Amino acid sequence: MKEKLEDQYESFRDMVIEEYKKGNIVLSSIEGFMTMPILDFIKQPADGILYDLNRDEVTTLTFIKDKKWVNDYAVAKVIRLLKDKLDEKIK
Repeated sequence: MKEKLEDQYESFRDMVIEEYKKGNIVLSSIEGFMTMPILDFIKQPADGILYDLNRDEVTTLTFIKDKKWVNDYAVAKVIRLLKDKLDEKIK
């Protein structure tokens, strides 16, 4: 019997949450879904983080017809500021 689409979504959601509990992040890339340790992920510059999350300002502004772009744009600005603060602390 075929798994219902809703069950597939829930199964995928559960997998993403489980990976996060293990200290990983799951990303959707051009090559498909990928998993990596979140602590490794945040070592890269803000530009890389935002690019990998598909949330850099230029990309976000291409979704101008979807009101969600406003929060996505804010996310980019917050991540940049937090990354700057983190890098300052590390130095």
